[in-house]
Amino acid sequence: MSVARVLPRPTFRRLAGTRAPATTRVIALANQKGGVAKTTTTLNLGVAFSEHGLRVLCIDLDPQGNLTMSQGMNPDTIERSMFDVLVHRLPIAEVIASREIDVAVASIDLAGADMALSSQIGRERALQRALAPVKDRYDYILIDTPPSLGLLTINAFVAATGVIVPVQTEYLSLRGLVQLENTLQMVRENLNPDVAVMGILATMYDKRLTHSREADEILRESFGPLVYQTRIRKTVRYAEAPVKGHSIMAYEPDGEAAEMYRDLAKEVLGGEKARQHA
Repeated sequence: MSVARVLPRPTFRRLAGTRAPATTRVIALANQKGGVAKTTTTLNLGVAFSEHGLRVLCIDLDPQGNLTMSQGMNPDTIERSMFDVLVHRLPIAEVIASREIDVAVASIDLAGADMALSSQIGRERALQRALAPVKDRYDYILIDTPPSLGLLTINAFVAATGVIVPVQTEYLSLRGLVQLENTLQMVRENLNPDVAVMGILATMYDKRLTHSREADEILRESFGPLVYQTRIRKTVRYAEAPVKGHSIMAYEPDGEAAEMYRDLAKEVLGGEKARQHA
């Protein structure tokens, strides 16, 4: 059976692209499926933005702390993190570390944030409140969300002006888009009427594999111009860079892996048409 016949097609709202924003843009990187390059995209897109002279903050909302580790910090030794910001209302400026870009760090304590926030009034707006004092310092704020659609991700959606969805080019990842849009619809109806998917990013693309090519085709047939032209191809470079505590731009600035995220940045910023990497 063709995957096209069994893949439901949710109706995503599209946000218009923009160059340097007049007001701060807050972008959540979200997909409830793990291993789709959310963290890789959050960091490298943020660094690519900074190459355009933009002020960037990346927020690590994943209890695994991979974004934090990707900039050379150990989540296990961090005393104050986004958990304290969300649950204890610590000023977010106190957990921001300046590396290649500014990073609001995570620790394993975030695993208990859903439960800790569950009894608080306005729990869905904890991140939105925390960002208010620092928002004007940045042009773009990128939020790395956990692989779930729980309260941490809901907080990201409430604070966000748009959502980028990294999607691994395989069938199961495509099906997850339906559930994500249902959650976004709930957030629009109750908490943030303006949040919408601004783009879908094909990741871990391998043109040698028939299934990967087919999934990419189905993604583009289903969602048309909502899918970025840039494909993030599978390469070991994306795994090597975090080991050194660097983005791919710092690890191999002239390599193809870095150029793919530079191309994505141009698309998101509404710049030059991205090159095809297929």
